[in-house]
Amino acid sequence: MKIIPFMKYKYPLFAFSGIIIAIGLIFGMIHGGFNLGIDFTGGSQIWANLGRTFEITEVRAITDKFDPGATVTYAGTEKKEVIVKTIVQIDNVKRAEIIKDFKDKFNVEQTSIVFDQIGPTIGNELRTQAVWALLLATLGILLYVSFRFEWRFGVAGVLALIHDLAILVTVYLVLDIPVNSSFIAAVLTIVGYSINDTIVIFDRIRENVKNVRKYDPSEMADESITQTLARSINTVLTVVICVASLYFFGVPAIKEFALPLLIGIISGCYSSICIASPIWVILKDAAARPKKARVA
Repeated sequence: MKIIPFMKYKYPLFAFSGIIIAIGLIFGMIHGGFNLGIDFTGGSQIWANLGRTFEITEVRAITDKFDPGATVTYAGTEKKEVIVKTIVQIDNVKRAEIIKDFKDKFNVEQTSIVFDQIGPTIGNELRTQAVWALLLATLGILLYVSFRFEWRFGVAGVLALIHDLAILVTVYLVLDIPVNSSFIAAVLTIVGYSINDTIVIFDRIRENVKNVRKYDPSEMADESITQTLARSINTVLTVVICVASLYFFGVPAIKEFALPLLIGIISGCYSSICIASPIWVILKDAAARPKKARVA
């Protein structure tokens, strides 16, 4: 088996990721941060039973009058119900207009339309809980990987996770995609999936290290990555095909979860090979330098 010299290009790979993340920061400053959705900012939610199947564009013809960026999704199993989420606070005047438009277009009763207000306090609480969940998950992964392998593996794995999240954030900032609760669910899913792919490579490195007395970390990483490369690609392709199907053929609510998941899975495969392993090599080389200095 021909060994692929990934570690030879570790610094250009770091630079490539750095450039992408820097682009995200620039767009973040241009857009003034995230495009936060109703789950975080508060706003209004409309539920309506239209009594027949419909197209999303039919409802958007109504909702675009007060918020072109409103989220419109199907509800119910028969696709006769709709949920509209908007960051716009809907007062009594707008409610009357919306009810009239729904009556004229779908011939529904006023009792079939329900309005709810979502306060910003709930959004702040959700944001705090999401940050804590992410921090605890990251800390748990660091402790687990450090215990099962060594602390250098743990640090490399967590930095690779941070890289994946930074890439995901970059895409959302560049495309100005609204961030809702489904984004947080996808982030936590990505964290679990990405570290699993990284651990496969780390486990192969550990097994290969056991069979030799002296080794070069770069060569060991290249050999281990090459041995697991086919498995990593096949696994990622299988998951990408499934998630991509959900994104292209699913309802809008599913797409909100599938898009960040798709980005994170691809980024996770890349970071396991091109970020986590090179960081481990750098940490091992740094630990070996003082020993070489003492011998000299």
